[in-house]
Amino acid sequence: MLMATIKDVAETAGVSTATVSRVLSNKPHVRPKLRERVLTAVAELNYRPNLVARSLRSQQTKTIGLIVSDIRNPFFTAISRVVEDVAYEKGYSVFLCNTDEDPKKERLYLSLMRDENVAGIIFSPTRQTAANFSKQSLDIPVVIIDRSVEADNVDMVLIDNASSAFRLTTHLIENGYRRIAAILGEASTTGRQRHQGYADALKTHGIPYSAGLVRYVQPKTSGGQTAALDLLALPEPPDAIFTTNSLLMAGALTAIREVGWRIPDDVALVGFDDTIWSVLVEPGITLIAQPTKEIGQTATELLLQRVANPEQAVRQVILKGQLIVRGSSAPRQ
Repeated sequence: MLMATIKDVAETAGVSTATVSRVLSNKPHVRPKLRERVLTAVAELNYRPNLVARSLRSQQTKTIGLIVSDIRNPFFTAISRVVEDVAYEKGYSVFLCNTDEDPKKERLYLSLMRDENVAGIIFSPTRQTAANFSKQSLDIPVVIIDRSVEADNVDMVLIDNASSAFRLTTHLIENGYRRIAAILGEASTTGRQRHQGYADALKTHGIPYSAGLVRYVQPKTSGGQTAALDLLALPEPPDAIFTTNSLLMAGALTAIREVGWRIPDDVALVGFDDTIWSVLVEPGITLIAQPTKEIGQTATELLLQRVANPEQAVRQVILKGQLIVRGSSAPRQ
């Protein structure tokens, strides 16, 4: 069945295509009876405006792009939902892409979004893009989330990574843990910033830093599991494991169970991102809850403000993570 065209609507309503266009664009100076005839014809024919043609005329769609590094990560899933909700309220739809930390996929999706004339893009860049970011090369409104870039001319919404990691590590130290291992995501600035907070906490409390207890891995469950198994097999294994996202945390938990160790009696476990499962396991996992609602809402609002006013001052918003203490880091006996 062929889709109805604007010409079909005009013929059914007995008006010109220009009148149909004015009605659909909610323009003034259309007589009420004519408007009613057009809307009736639209309903009868189930007409849908050609959004592609409209975007070519306006050079911009009512769509924004969202590019995340791993949609399986609950952190990005939660942000995506908030971005979609806020965009919908403002009359925009969301074009979601997942890069899998692959710069080639990232370039492909950025090009695709430019071709689609999206109004702007929210994205979490790969390590390569973050290190060599150029706003001018995109030539489109952009808001960076989660991972900082080497640029001071772009809007960003981040969390206090180093400070949050410092508080989480300090919590372990205050509960009597001394040999604290760290499993960190290697794909972004986030892992490096959280490593800095971890190292600063050790130094502040007079605990020697040991490179042998630190693992940089792909920020995936498999990476966390492999790294944790390696750490637990050391001649002097850690008494606590600090992880930097929920996937690494899940991998470490799997490894701990695989070797038959108990949490926290044999080893404590802490991490980032308050997922559903983190409170369902026994004991619950101590972690930094990232403000995903605020990240998604702030990023979307910043982007739409930038779309409306390209010359507005650049903003870099730093939100604070919340330390949630549960049984996985109970004081050592």
